[in-house]
Amino acid sequence: MAPLPTSPSSSGTASASPRLLLHSNSSEWNVVVQRNIKSSLLLLLVLSTVFVFSVLLYSSHGFGAAATGEAITQSPLMTDLDVSRSVRGEEQADEPIVSAENNVTAEQSSAADISLPSATSSPAPAVSTTSTAEQTGDQSSVGIQDEEKCDMSMGKWVREQKGPVYTNLTCPTLPDFKNCQKYGKDPGHLFWRWQPDGCDLPRFVPERFLDVVRGKRLAFIGDSLARNQMDSLLCLLSQAETPTHVYADAFDKFRTWHFPAHNFTLMVMWTEFYAHAVPVLDADGKPTASFDIHLDRLNTNWTSRLPGLDYAVISGGNWFFRVNYLWEDGRRVGCVNCREANLTDFGIAYAVRRVIRAALEAISQCQDCKSSLVTFLRTYTPDHFEHGSWFSGGYCNRTQPLEDDEISLESIGWELRRVQSEEVRRAGETTGSKRFGVLDVTKAMMLRADGHPGGHYDKRWVRNASDCLHWCLPGPVDMWNDVLLQRLAEISTAPVAR
Repeated sequence: MAPLPTSPSSSGTASASPRLLLHSNSSEWNVVVQRNIKSSLLLLLVLSTVFVFSVLLYSSHGFGAAATGEAITQSPLMTDLDVSRSVRGEEQADEPIVSAENNVTAEQSSAADISLPSATSSPAPAVSTTSTAEQTGDQSSVGIQDEEKCDMSMGKWVREQKGPVYTNLTCPTLPDFKNCQKYGKDPGHLFWRWQPDGCDLPRFVPERFLDVVRGKRLAFIGDSLARNQMDSLLCLLSQAETPTHVYADAFDKFRTWHFPAHNFTLMVMWTEFYAHAVPVLDADGKPTASFDIHLDRLNTNWTSRLPGLDYAVISGGNWFFRVNYLWEDGRRVGCVNCREANLTDFGIAYAVRRVIRAALEAISQCQDCKSSLVTFLRTYTPDHFEHGSWFSGGYCNRTQPLEDDEISLESIGWELRRVQSEEVRRAGETTGSKRFGVLDVTKAMMLRADGHPGGHYDKRWVRNASDCLHWCLPGPVDMWNDVLLQRLAEISTAPVAR
């Protein structure tokens, strides 16, 4: 046992009495106990101080964060749309189909905006409230695109070493007129892919597309560029299944193909204007290049074929660049590009708005159509003629995509794209339906001056002409179907091939 402590006074004594030892031990013990009590109290005080300080610090931090968040959301640099996106979450904000609620920054169109004035009155000048972003092609302010999972309308073309999904030798349905490689076009235009800003556009997978549209019927409705897109899709899908040609009318304006293994039907329906239109006759009774367009009557050749469709892709605009005359209530009320003193020239954008609105309303009100019918509008794509036109020496001999600074932000193409997008949005808002969407390819195709046939086609079709409007196959036009596949996959519940 360890010796008990002794008092200092007895440190030199050999021995001490038990009474002295007991007294000395008690004093030392009291000192130790008192010291321990003081230390415990001090420790408790320190812990209490730390706890109180932590509580105060946490409260201050929470208040500061709340105040900062309030300041951000009230800042004029942050729009209501930005706030709603952060609150709703990415999944909800990225819905690809038009919603009736999605009208934050869109220019609102009223009935007065498209009503033709009487023949004796002059139309008031149109006042555009379109934002700068819409005019320059920035889709961040367009409601339709705000809901997309990937805004594929803005981006750039980047090199793609893999090349196209098919070639002019592997597509059994390739029209000879668009087989540019067969007639000597340099293949450099094939090794590019569209890279959207901030996301990726996946490479087209034919098996995936056919799985998504299994048991469905899809139609491209429009002019020869709608046919161009159908030809592209046929080539793409034929890499997975050879289609069967089912029907063609006497003028080759309406065609139907079928993919039996997937029970998928693909159609094309011709219409230059959507509206009823007849060629203007000359003094000898022969048709001219001009048309009388009846704005209050739709062409039943395509509207009568709507029942049974699951998907419709409408497009157009190029035929409005001719000298055309506008009719309503059985009388001529104006024109486009006519420059005639006794007629009001309403402009291309006005005429396009009228017929697109009428077409979308007809689809929406179709009594015999499926309630699940989904309609996409593919936006306007321009030609790339330089120093002339079809028969006047025009050409398109570029060998790579244009740069952004080589396209005009003031061109009619941007205006037509805006009009089309607005009318699709209006259709969704009017019907309260999500059955309408946009395939926005305008900017992507503005940059592809290198993708046209030009003079690389069979001259037995047309002599001494240059085609800088349609697209080579394979070529940039295949990108339209990349976008279409993404939209269909987003709204489909069909299994997706891996």
